[in-house]
Amino acid sequence: MTIRFLHAADIHLDSPLRGLEADPGAPVELIRGATRRALGKLVDLALDEDVALLLIAGDIYDGDWPDYGTGLFFAAQMARLTRAGRRVIVIRGNHDAQNRITRTLRLPEGVRVLDHCKPETVELADLGLAVHGQSFAEQAVKDNLARGYPPAMAGRLNIGLLHTCFEQAGGVHERYAPCTRADLMDRRYDYWALGHIHARQEWRDPWIVFPGNLQGRHINEPGPKGATLVSVDEGRIVSVESRIVDDFRWARVSADVTGCETNEQALARVQTALQTALDATEGRGLAVRVTLAGATALHGTLAAADLRVDVLNEARQLTPNLWIEGVELRTRPLRPPLEDRGDALGLLARRIDALVEAPPDDLLGDWPEQLEKKLPPNTLPDDRKPILARARDLLLARLAEG
Repeated sequence: MTIRFLHAADIHLDSPLRGLEADPGAPVELIRGATRRALGKLVDLALDEDVALLLIAGDIYDGDWPDYGTGLFFAAQMARLTRAGRRVIVIRGNHDAQNRITRTLRLPEGVRVLDHCKPETVELADLGLAVHGQSFAEQAVKDNLARGYPPAMAGRLNIGLLHTCFEQAGGVHERYAPCTRADLMDRRYDYWALGHIHARQEWRDPWIVFPGNLQGRHINEPGPKGATLVSVDEGRIVSVESRIVDDFRWARVSADVTGCETNEQALARVQTALQTALDATEGRGLAVRVTLAGATALHGTLAAADLRVDVLNEARQLTPNLWIEGVELRTRPLRPPLEDRGDALGLLARRIDALVEAPPDDLLGDWPEQLEKKLPPNTLPDDRKPILARARDLLLARLAEG
């Protein structure tokens, strides 16, 4: 018998996508619907591939619902599956833990939410599967839940459903339900369907898979996002495939302006880099952070220019589906930097550098607070270093020209 199941995690339904305030033309409300459209595509994929089972490894929601619309949408999408005879097994993660979701709705028959008090096993005898899992009771689960999971069930393909930071995943993640590969191998399951890490990762013998989140939500979640399709034949896993279902994408784009002598030349390279990023999205909407880099005689000119407006203009000329999350200037002058000089100008440049790297608490006085009163909310970043660095670059560029 051949069956397929689909493994997804970290849907974060109705989570606001962050970081588009820099582009006043971005259709923010449309973009915020991306998590719903990604979930709809996941259900489409499950039906198209005729999967028998959908597994969701936590964080269906981003936290408590602002209203019942979030829960109603999820329930309606699950009903599309259950009406077609598909089954769904889910666990809660740190974002939708038992004690974080105060509103509830009855889910369709055929959707099973596993218990948060102890590990639970669902045997699907007709599919030859046994699914073991435990939901989070609260957000900050510090215990190693995997050690409490039951041993593999004989005569079944065993699947562990777990929301965990997993020590081998690396990176910086909240240390929730930590475990090691040895902990998972000790259960002797055939497949571990994990959630919590938003970048796709996988290991073999046994299969240990993070599918990544369903939809990128900010610039630090770039690239394609989706779920994992698993094929089982005669009780053995024969293929594990990444399937992309995201509706909107994030990317970091670098434009090398080395050797450019005019702003027009530099912006033409920006447009080329943007077009390359667009081509990779296959028609999806795209938000990008653009970095201009390289040695150029334009270093001072670019530091003084309003690059955000110039880059926005280049984006608008390509497509209305491209938005600018931010612009960074990482160019350097053709001549030796002022900091390398041994005269008074070099000393001044080095002292300015030192202030930027370790600014005194009172360096900026109360001007950030005064600005925040006059600007829209969240316009100024919490980290003041980028502002100081931009001011340093502009000042040193002017000094170098003098």
